[in-house]
Amino acid sequence: MSWFIPEGQFKAHLLVAIVAFVVTALVVVIHYEGVHWLARRYSRRAPKHDRGAMLQIIFALLGLHIAEIWCYGLTYWGLIQVPGTGFLHGNQGTDTVFDAVYLSAITFSTVGFGDLAPVGAIRLVSGMESLTGLLLITWSASFTYLEMSRLWREPVSR
Repeated sequence: MSWFIPEGQFKAHLLVAIVAFVVTALVVVIHYEGVHWLARRYSRRAPKHDRGAMLQIIFALLGLHIAEIWCYGLTYWGLIQVPGTGFLHGNQGTDTVFDAVYLSAITFSTVGFGDLAPVGAIRLVSGMESLTGLLLITWSASFTYLEMSRLWREPVSR
């Protein structure tokens, strides 16, 4: 099995895989419920040039993404407290909540500056997060486009 997982690290990798799956499911559900709530709230509005509604939608989506980033960030921080799951390697050399949330933000947005990196089994979380972040960001962009199309539609003259 050493060709797949380093010798003696199966339990740590299994734990990280389970945690990565659970946090990914959690953030997808958070995003779904948030977008669903926004769709119900704003679909009742009559189409018009409603800047206030669009700003509320944008800030609500931004808030969803920040909450999702924090979910992953707290996951990194929690996992680095467990011996054998890995650590964060960077210029500062600390494993703080701020470092974990920062890593999460640059991973979620797929920016990946490279000044902070996960080492060990927790790398699986970053792979799942970047894929999920890309999906959720494009989901938000699609929703924003649809709402802009609906809310900013010119009224039909008769």
